[in-house]
Amino acid sequence: MDRVLAKRRDPSRRVVLLEAQTIGWAASGRNGGFAEASLTHGEQNGRARWPDEMDTLDRLGSENLDALERDVTELGIDAQLERTGVLSVAYEPHQVRWLAEAEHGTFLDEPAVQAEIASPVFRAGRFVEGDSALVHPARLAAGLARAASEFGVEVFEHSAVLGLSGSGRGPVEVRVTGGRTVRTGQVALATNVFRPLLRRARLSTVPVYDYVLMTEPLTPAQRDAIGWRHRQGVSDLANQFHYSRLTADGRILYGGYDAIYHAGRRVRASYEDRESSYRTLASHFLTTYPQLEDVRFSHRWAGAIDTSTQFCAFYGLARRGRVAYAGGFTGLGVAATRFAAETMLDRLAGADTERTQLEMVRKRPLPFPPEPFAKIGIEATKWSLDRADHREGRRNLLLRTLDRLGLGFDS
Repeated sequence: MDRVLAKRRDPSRRVVLLEAQTIGWAASGRNGGFAEASLTHGEQNGRARWPDEMDTLDRLGSENLDALERDVTELGIDAQLERTGVLSVAYEPHQVRWLAEAEHGTFLDEPAVQAEIASPVFRAGRFVEGDSALVHPARLAAGLARAASEFGVEVFEHSAVLGLSGSGRGPVEVRVTGGRTVRTGQVALATNVFRPLLRRARLSTVPVYDYVLMTEPLTPAQRDAIGWRHRQGVSDLANQFHYSRLTADGRILYGGYDAIYHAGRRVRASYEDRESSYRTLASHFLTTYPQLEDVRFSHRWAGAIDTSTQFCAFYGLARRGRVAYAGGFTGLGVAATRFAAETMLDRLAGADTERTQLEMVRKRPLPFPPEPFAKIGIEATKWSLDRADHREGRRNLLLRTLDRLGLGFDS
């Protein structure tokens, strides 16, 4: 997206996109397809960290999602974008109370939520429309790549960037596989979950693996058994939460719950084939939708999420303002990466804009500790979050301490 936006801002600019694999190969093509207006991973997380600018962040997030929808339309991208809203559901009594006390959207008691989606585990819901969309992520990535090429962006796949060099105010040298070098005046880094090219950012994220199942297209009888006529996205309120949605061809995508971290911040294709995670998801799916016990899963996949300690994107500049970077989207990057692209372009241009003045943009989050403390801390936090899910949301000493340090999070 940043390459398309860069060409829109200055059509005469030469813009080069270097992709390590193929367009859409990683998170941009394999996510669950939820495009959220939130730039802060939810209202509660944002207000806890940036209370004075949360109203501005809400507005900018809504404007950004609207702009993404316009981009899809104007660029002729068949991304199957739908503004269907999201239904948050409660499994436990304390979650029902949380939903009843929330301010945004429409509260649905148990009969009302069952009328929307017939799941025996849904005890209440809250439907919020307007601030989310569903998209086909691979189609979106491919469409943006096509649009970028049509704008004149030079796209080089299978061109992994190995490092940056250059001193003073001269050009930045971008070293690429195959012994190639690109010399440029400005660089926008979008390494997502992979090892940051700048040393200062290497403790800013950890890769956490998420797993997804997808059913075959539901038969008319199966659709009648569960309802789900309004095609809302669905997410529950547990710390280890699930998300599900209907696809354009009538399948159910079901993911979440497991969040697997491998010591050393390792990202490997072999981690995607984790049978225990897929079995757990299948069991949870049938608990949620027991009417579909005869449905078969046709697809499964996994990918790593770039998690930061503030649970949403952070921003930075390096090399005397010639290199901009953003990362740490923590699973909410489908729309937020567009905002990040605009922000990076603002900063590379030296522009003083509403985006660049945000504390969220100017202030970097606390880094994760090095190993072995990162692994120990993440596993202890996961155990504590699971325990809270089974203790009416009560947070133990570790979680309360993280909350006080500004590192706490619940979904």
